[in-house]
Amino acid sequence: MNMSNPVVNLVVFVLLVGLLFFLFRPAKGWFWIIRNSVKTNPKIITEDILKQMYTLENMGESIFTEELKEELEYNNSTLDEVMETMATSGLIEFDGGEVSLLPMGREYAIKIVRVHRLWEKYLAEKTGFDKTEWHPRAEKMEHQLSHEETNVLATKLGNPTYDPHGDPIPSHLGEITNINGEHLVDLEVDTVGKIVHIEDEPAVIYRQILAENIHIGSHIRVVENNEKRVVFYSEGEEFILAPEVARNLTIEVFAEDVDIEEDAVRLSALRSGESAEILGISKECRGESRRRLLDLGFVKGASIHIGLVSPLSNPKAYIVKGSAIALRDDQAAKVLIKKK
Repeated sequence: MNMSNPVVNLVVFVLLVGLLFFLFRPAKGWFWIIRNSVKTNPKIITEDILKQMYTLENMGESIFTEELKEELEYNNSTLDEVMETMATSGLIEFDGGEVSLLPMGREYAIKIVRVHRLWEKYLAEKTGFDKTEWHPRAEKMEHQLSHEETNVLATKLGNPTYDPHGDPIPSHLGEITNINGEHLVDLEVDTVGKIVHIEDEPAVIYRQILAENIHIGSHIRVVENNEKRVVFYSEGEEFILAPEVARNLTIEVFAEDVDIEEDAVRLSALRSGESAEILGISKECRGESRRRLLDLGFVKGASIHIGLVSPLSNPKAYIVKGSAIALRDDQAAKVLIKKK
């Protein structure tokens, strides 16, 4: 056979591509079938089941075994085996097609949630990882720390009570602080409040929220709310969300007599020729990034104006205390100002 023949080469290429697809196509390829049939660490599976059940329980939803199997990416026979062991160990109990946490299982689940949220706090405060990476990295690390190591991590972080998304971090005794607030989608027009929680699941909705550059801790005023969209004003900008996205934002509603800085805007809204006074740095700016801005003079009361704009208008050089500091728009959006 003449392998230099273009037709033969094309046939061989098509057959090779077909074979690779047959072996590696998502979920149904032989590679994935064999991989998922391999017995995985029962401890990790147990902890994943407990955390998923705890999440559903907190949402007030009934827990069905078939739904758990769809949500967790494990072989069904492996899940059945692990869940039978969990029931024998007193972690869960079955009632027909439903399954529920027993007190011992709930206590175990809270410990896993504690590790996960502490790791997210660590990744947000101590590393340069993007916020889209916090959750998946914490998902892996939550299985690796002992109870003693978890307490050491908490101490290094100052024993925080909330993770970067506003979720409460259980204490070492399992005590959990409540989230005081209402879903944005349920608020009436002209309601004023502060974003105290951003739900990071499902991931597709969380990515939409991140794309909108919405910050936890920001003050908002609802200006429109109907079955098609929710519109709110915050830090000099208007945000328009679908109701299913707005449901993932929790707002602490302010009393009517509470004053808020409605003329506070983001530094990214400052234009050439304008000057402003810095009001502070958003809670969205954490760790080393926050310390760097403070060291550079981005402190409350400091005057600021634009000194130079790059050809593409991003970044810009801001003049603070006589020094020129270059910031990208996404960085400047985390500094709050009041225009003069």
